[in-house]
Amino acid sequence: MENSKETIDAGGRGADTPIDAGMPAVNRNPAEVHNVPLIVLTVLAIVFVLDWAQTVFIPLVLGMVVSYALSPLVNHLHAWRIPRFIGAAALLLAIVGGLGALAYSLQDEAASMIETLPEAAQTFRQAVRKEWGDSTGAIENVQKAADQIEHAASETSAPVAPRGVTRVQIEEPRLDIRDYLWNGTIGALSFISLAVIVLFLAYFLLASGDTFRRKLVRLSGPTLGEKKITVQMLNEIGTQIQRYLLVQVLTSLLVGAATWVAFLWIGLEHAAVWGVAAAVLNLIPYLGAIIITGGTALVGFLQFGSVGMAMTVAAISLVINTLEGYLLTPWLTGRASRMNAVVVFAGILFWGWLWGAWGLLLGMPIMMAIKSVCDRVEEFKAVGEFMGE
Repeated sequence: MENSKETIDAGGRGADTPIDAGMPAVNRNPAEVHNVPLIVLTVLAIVFVLDWAQTVFIPLVLGMVVSYALSPLVNHLHAWRIPRFIGAAALLLAIVGGLGALAYSLQDEAASMIETLPEAAQTFRQAVRKEWGDSTGAIENVQKAADQIEHAASETSAPVAPRGVTRVQIEEPRLDIRDYLWNGTIGALSFISLAVIVLFLAYFLLASGDTFRRKLVRLSGPTLGEKKITVQMLNEIGTQIQRYLLVQVLTSLLVGAATWVAFLWIGLEHAAVWGVAAAVLNLIPYLGAIIITGGTALVGFLQFGSVGMAMTVAAISLVINTLEGYLLTPWLTGRASRMNAVVVFAGILFWGWLWGAWGLLLGMPIMMAIKSVCDRVEEFKAVGEFMGE
């Protein structure tokens, strides 16, 4: 009895029994460990395919985004007994015609702005000399003296070519304007072809209505629960993207109008062109505001020749974009569709690295669609939670 009492402690556990014997054992599934390299390889393969076939994916995503943006209007026209193919065609033609009329009305002002570039460069040089005083002149004199010393040294120490040896002189190629015109023509043709593909794809998606949605629901799985999750996911993607695009269009119009009025008030030349540029660049989160602020600051410095006026112009752009980005847009979108600012910025950088300028424009809708899918699929809810606020 004494031995048995010695081997049993106060808790009723044997003295030789391990301390963690009463704790539940942690079952580690070997399949979970082996799935990590597979997931990494799958993500890398997807990134490679998106980069390799970007000429296919970019028009496809653009067409889908345009169809999501215009589908409510086509649905309203269809409710008024207008066939979908007629309503979609009329709506796309009206948008293209409006953009063409806007570009035509601004072409003279844009051409005059381009013509003033040499004069702006001269103004910039004079302003720099005015701000820095005579230091630039001293630097130029030192540079001229250095060039003369180098030229004299090259003449005195130039080796005499032996007989029978031909001296070779390398000449820099002259500027050929035809190369730049050819590259510009190729870029314009590429943009036009992309626009035509996007318009046709958006037209077919709008004219088809809910055909592809029904097909995706049928292919989602045999059970009613899987079909229900697919319907909810597609509805959420459509709602989020439509809300985002509506807010972006509205805020871009307000930013463009405010920029135009403010620049017109302070006397900045070509205020209408900069208003349109501010509206277009507002579609790119974060980076668009940085680009328009820096560009308008440079233009203000070139026109007024003063650092103070350049800072004033930059401050106007910065205030307008700050009020829009931190007050107006969050109020219009609501908390349901907002994502983590760090995730948004990193995602835009990633898509910009992957697809260039189109990635900067399409990064936000793509990430919203990814978040909607992750919020509905049980295995990826952690990713959706990480992307949200």
